[in-house]
Amino acid sequence: MSRLMLGRTLERICKAVLLLCLVHFLIMMILYFDVYSQHFDIFSRFNNGRGANGSRGPHHYYYNFSRSNTTFANYVATADHLLPSAKPEAKQPPPTPKPLPPCPEIPHGLVGRLLIEFSTPITLERVQRENPNVTEGGKYTPSDCRPKQKVAIIIPFRHRDNHLKYWLHYVHPILRRQKIDYGIFIINQLGEDTFNRAKLLNVGYTEAVKDAEYDCFIFSDVDLIPMDDRNLYHCYDQPRHFAIAMDKFGFRLPYAGYFGGVSGLSKKQFLKINGFPNEYWGWGGEDDDIYNRITLNGMKVSRPDVRIGRYRMIKHERDKHNEPNPQRFTKIQNTKNTMRKDGISSLMYRVVSVKKYPLYTNISVEIGKPPPRPMKGQRANGF
Repeated sequence: MSRLMLGRTLERICKAVLLLCLVHFLIMMILYFDVYSQHFDIFSRFNNGRGANGSRGPHHYYYNFSRSNTTFANYVATADHLLPSAKPEAKQPPPTPKPLPPCPEIPHGLVGRLLIEFSTPITLERVQRENPNVTEGGKYTPSDCRPKQKVAIIIPFRHRDNHLKYWLHYVHPILRRQKIDYGIFIINQLGEDTFNRAKLLNVGYTEAVKDAEYDCFIFSDVDLIPMDDRNLYHCYDQPRHFAIAMDKFGFRLPYAGYFGGVSGLSKKQFLKINGFPNEYWGWGGEDDDIYNRITLNGMKVSRPDVRIGRYRMIKHERDKHNEPNPQRFTKIQNTKNTMRKDGISSLMYRVVSVKKYPLYTNISVEIGKPPPRPMKGQRANGF
């Protein structure tokens, strides 16, 4: 009896195991065919891409991730035409910089009366350290406002290197506080022939307009330093005389028609008077001729207040080959007859070199020689 019961039990166990194996086999077959159908479907899409009627069927995508080395990126890389392309993100344009406001008529930061002295030695390296925002060629533009004018400052020059150091030391900071957009041009007369200040100023104007679109021109001697930064170095409605109260004249205007030292004209004003005379060789007379040209062309000289237009001159001996011009008084009396043919329209010179230094632009030129002086009793140039 016990053997019979044991046999039935074993028979039931075997049937159960056989049933489990059958169920497992069916499950494995179902999974196999399901995976196979998916695998076959995606490759058939890669190969054919279209249905039997030539049109694209509905987009049902299947991916087989059953293999360990298969990733979504593999299928994207292989069948990127099956995926909708992502639109690239549009680049945003950089923000438009806010326009600068106009520079004020009276800039903030002016200090007024200045202490000017020439006993302390000055080096160009020191001046450069003190003016880090001045760029090559002696140029500066305010960064916080928009100046109305672009100013060229022109200095006639020969053998005045020590004076130039003091001038740069004092004037660069003044111009920056005044919010001037400027460039500095040193016009160096080569050789040892007679000096010609006015002709060098004409050369400076001509070379400056080649460099940039300057519309205001300040003509300054290298030995004159302004003593008040409220004496603004820009152009006005009328030609401007800045140096009206020099220490060598007791801080007074020496005479009503004086236009020497430091002056300024707009481009329009300068061309209206045909620039400056070229025939004043040696010291004196050219500034009076310029004053005559201004008044003869219907303009008036404007000046700052005498308390503001004060200048200190660097003391020095008179330069060699810059002796007083004995013909100056005769020439001054004939400005009306000479100003149309003697000036910027008749200027002749040769540029030898142009060098842009950190604090200024140096232009060395040859401007010729003075004509032979007439014998006593003979009139020069028909006068």
